[in-house]
Amino acid sequence: MSLKQAIIDQAQAEGFSLCRFTHPDSISHVPDKLSDFIDAGYHGQMSWMADRQTWRANPRALWPDAQTIIMLGESYAPEHDPAAILKHPDKGAISVYAQNKDYHDLVKKRLKRLARWLIAHSGGEVKVFVDTAPVSEKPLGQAAGLGWQGKHTNLVSRDLGNWFFIGSVFTTLSIEPDGAEVDHCGSCRSCITACPTDAFPAPYQLDARRCISYLTIEHSGPIDVDLRGLMGNRIYGCDDCLAACPWNKFAKEASDIRYHARADLMAPDLGELAMLDDAAFRAKFSGSPIKRVGRNRFVRNVLYAIGNSQRPDLLPVAQGLIDDSDPTVSDAARWAVQRLSQMGR
Repeated sequence: MSLKQAIIDQAQAEGFSLCRFTHPDSISHVPDKLSDFIDAGYHGQMSWMADRQTWRANPRALWPDAQTIIMLGESYAPEHDPAAILKHPDKGAISVYAQNKDYHDLVKKRLKRLARWLIAHSGGEVKVFVDTAPVSEKPLGQAAGLGWQGKHTNLVSRDLGNWFFIGSVFTTLSIEPDGAEVDHCGSCRSCITACPTDAFPAPYQLDARRCISYLTIEHSGPIDVDLRGLMGNRIYGCDDCLAACPWNKFAKEASDIRYHARADLMAPDLGELAMLDDAAFRAKFSGSPIKRVGRNRFVRNVLYAIGNSQRPDLLPVAQGLIDDSDPTVSDAARWAVQRLSQMGR
């Protein structure tokens, strides 16, 4: 058995759905595209994208000794319709990937096990990454043949749709690369038309400053008033463009039960979430990716959802947070109160 096939077999044994290979020089188009993205200001407050641009644009700059990059995909396809929650404005919509354990922890453990096996089997040096370093994972995924970057800029696979996490193992071993995947989007614009905030200036381009996932997770401080009403009840992330992709008919349900939605996060009550103090927030979201945004940013998002809920019974909840010690939460509470108070006029 070849080393390449042995790695693929071991990756599957560890729980990965896809395993492909590329080399560090396979994404020569990325530097210009990344520069255009940053020059346009599309990265918003994510200053780390500009600060680490050299590494993100060139895997060799990140680790000069790397000879091969093993790209891996792991399905997290939901058991339920992720759009169903949008019909219940008194409940919070949480992105599918964040409805249970933090994927960074789960995927990284699998990557480390695979890396240890590789060292024991064939030697060499390794580094593993899963959205934790300046690695252009989606372009590398396309170069390796995992899938192609769709018009929503996410990776799409003919085998998994777009519900999968991406991880990588950089190694000093030289392994024959796979061919790049080609674009199979055709004339489809489902993901673009599904976006509630028009975050795609053009196909294959994303303006993060209008993306609900960015706004609810990465953006600090008040969100533009013109965008708040478009967010609906989405309180952490947004799956609209992902859910719209027709290639999801090939998606495979997540095999790891820790990706399956927690019952209390499938349709959480906005009123209850708004009342979380810092200690209660940390306890509720221990082990969840939601924990990293902190109580204040999360409650800000919840208050925007309350303002969009058209539920006057939630007015006292928003009123109770007008004097919150965090000015952004206080601002969001005043906005929600104003929105709900206007309903009776």
